[in-house]
Amino acid sequence: MSAPLLELSDLLGPKGLQATDDPQVAPWLQDWRGRYRGRPLAVASPEDHDQVQATLAWSRRHGIPVVPQGGNTGLVGGATPDTSGGQLLLSLRRLCRHLTIDADNQTVCVDAGCTLQQLQEAANAAGWLFPLSLGSESQCTVGGVLATNAGGVQVLHYGTARDLCLGLAAVLADGSSFSQLGGLRKDNTGYDLRHLLIGSEGTLGVITRATLKLFPRPARVITAWLQLESLEAAVHLFRLARQALSDVLTACEVMGPEALNVVLEQMPERLSALPDTRGWHLLIDISLPSWAGEGDGAIEWLHAQLEAGRLRRALVAQDLRQAQALWAIRAAIPPAQSRDGLNVKHDIALPVSALPRFHTACAHALESLVPGARPVVFGHLGDGNLHYNVRAPRGESPADFRARHEGTVNRCVHDLVTAHGGSISAEHGIGSLKADALAHYKAPAALAAMRSIKRALDPLGLLNPGKVLVPD
Repeated sequence: MSAPLLELSDLLGPKGLQATDDPQVAPWLQDWRGRYRGRPLAVASPEDHDQVQATLAWSRRHGIPVVPQGGNTGLVGGATPDTSGGQLLLSLRRLCRHLTIDADNQTVCVDAGCTLQQLQEAANAAGWLFPLSLGSESQCTVGGVLATNAGGVQVLHYGTARDLCLGLAAVLADGSSFSQLGGLRKDNTGYDLRHLLIGSEGTLGVITRATLKLFPRPARVITAWLQLESLEAAVHLFRLARQALSDVLTACEVMGPEALNVVLEQMPERLSALPDTRGWHLLIDISLPSWAGEGDGAIEWLHAQLEAGRLRRALVAQDLRQAQALWAIRAAIPPAQSRDGLNVKHDIALPVSALPRFHTACAHALESLVPGARPVVFGHLGDGNLHYNVRAPRGESPADFRARHEGTVNRCVHDLVTAHGGSISAEHGIGSLKADALAHYKAPAALAAMRSIKRALDPLGLLNPGKVLVPD
């Protein structure tokens, strides 16, 4: 072991530093999708804020880059070291000792290494709701959720991770410490470093603890599956639902026909709850407080939409088991796509009103570019976030399709997203995967400002190098 690593081992203790040939760390060296695989110098696993601070101070002394990692569930290669063997992988998994609920302030203060599921369960046990929900919640960590500004299925009502965070503790690139954990809802004392760190993907600092909002648990949740003719009809119905149901509409997921086709082909058992998979589909949650009773008004509204011909069919879950079965269909789309083979993935955001126009234009453009290519469209209609993945034409190898067409398909989709006023990254982040695309589509003035911020907070470029910003 080199002298710098011996020094770091002394700082972190016997469990704080692992060699890269340790079988335990092998899964941490490859990203969630298996697209990136790194070879770090070593893996550091500090157990508290002070040890993170000591690690980054050590990094600065020796000029050794650091790649922060939470649960390693990201989808853009943002937490994977490069293959040089010169970067330290900084795992935050051991930072999971502290979780304290302040019921009067309706907040929870939690270490960055706690999983999202641990946080949800602790809040629930105390009679509260932490609403951020992701498919990877059993593994993703609080720090990773904040570093990527994760979204999930309830952004419509509760907002993104940024909206849920009232304070942070973090360590900056030079080893200095920043702490603002009081849980204030109002604080106008200058620039807000909290919001700068959220969504920065570990390139500006390492989040070690956070104070997050808690919410009352709904007394009842009505889950309904709605079948419609088109995406235009889905957008129109969503507007009507917001006007009629207001803030009790807490989730509104959309699924196109090809998304359900993939599930039908790869995981048909998940679709047993549906009598018909044709057309476009919405999955909605209506979360009711105790004073709203059984939600008769919401049910009556759904009946009125059927009678008005705005819906082909509406299926209202009669109990928790049926509601879970409906949500399981939505959750099956990503794993069904994995079973189907490689495809070209996009995580995009648009104004809700622009979604139908974008989809029509993009489907036509893709057909001209790669005849037979099949858009797999699903996502969070309520906040305009679509997972717009493109599947190989029938009969073509998925691997060959991605190898031959990924670049041109990406440019086609991203050009049209930009033309319709959207974003090429809604909730997955930039990481390594989209760094070049960000450089292409982001306004030059915005990129210049981002580079200035990076230089100010990390002048040596030691924090997660090569992620988000392409090197100068």
